[in-house]
Amino acid sequence: MMSNPRRTVIYIGVTSELISRVLQHKRHMGSTFTKKYHCTDLLYHEEFSSIQEAIAREKQLKNWHNDWKWNLIREHNPELKDLSESIGINLEYDV
Repeated sequence: MMSNPRRTVIYIGVTSELISRVLQHKRHMGSTFTKKYHCTDLLYHEEFSSIQEAIAREKQLKNWHNDWKWNLIREHNPELKDLSESIGINLEYDV
């Protein structure tokens, strides 16, 4: 799940290459939605053994109310920090 620096929107997507996809968002090369709303910060992510599982989870989360999404994020990331560095992105050099 990605958000903008002001934490006013949530973007949910699926990728097989998390680091590459987060870097795309940070470089404003992501989806139309993420470019429009400046979703550059990784707040939460999950890993799955199959793309089918990942897509099913994405659909489930997209149907949740926003409060539920924010509660899930805060459960794992209470300070709503950008988790990009925790997955190996060096913000000083990679962006």
